[in-house]
Amino acid sequence: KFPWREDAAKLRAWQRGRTGYPFVDAGMRQLWHTGTMHNRVRMVVASFLVKHLLMDWKHGARWFWDTLLDADLASNTLGWQWAGGCGADAAPYFRIFNPVTQGEKFDAAGDYIRRWVPELARVPEEYIHAPWDAPPLALSMAGVTLGEDYPHPIVNHVKAREAALAALATVSAKTGAATGPSGESGRPSRTRSDRTMDRALKRRLEHRFGERLTGPVRQRHDE
Repeated sequence: KFPWREDAAKLRAWQRGRTGYPFVDAGMRQLWHTGTMHNRVRMVVASFLVKHLLMDWKHGARWFWDTLLDADLASNTLGWQWAGGCGADAAPYFRIFNPVTQGEKFDAAGDYIRRWVPELARVPEEYIHAPWDAPPLALSMAGVTLGEDYPHPIVNHVKAREAALAALATVSAKTGAATGPSGESGRPSRTRSDRTMDRALKRRLEHRFGERLTGPVRQRHDE
């Protein structure tokens, strides 16, 4: 049994877009105000709830069901099972989306964040995805006081990631699945299914780009 946690305050912070991670908060606020959210952001906020907060995926499924205009029972349930690593095709189940780098990749200038998290609108672009790293003067000039205008992160990404991998490793151990050699911080070893996925992914990439790829094509567990 997976060691889910129950924390009403953190669940509420996630629901209301007050996690302290701007990209996550922007997505959750957009959902609350419009009933819509881009698929990329859905994956990031879902990963945050399940992997960073270690909360049962059913909490997220219920919230999406209540708030999404396009809520579909099958799609919603299976999507959350995928995020929770327990669905029929949830491979690799140990994938953990980094809420900072995901924002940097898909909202590089921070326009999406500034629209839905207006209290950060004046934060310089280089700090918009991680305002806690901004110098005090930069935050002061942006009119932001962390802990007052915008919350501090409710969890530390590195520690939360380690806790999630450790929790996944305990479940794998109980079920007899391999958890990888020592020194890999609990990252499960690659299965036959993972290697099959790699070969299929390589074939698709080769077909798309018209050239043969050398070396392994692997999906990272921290994105």
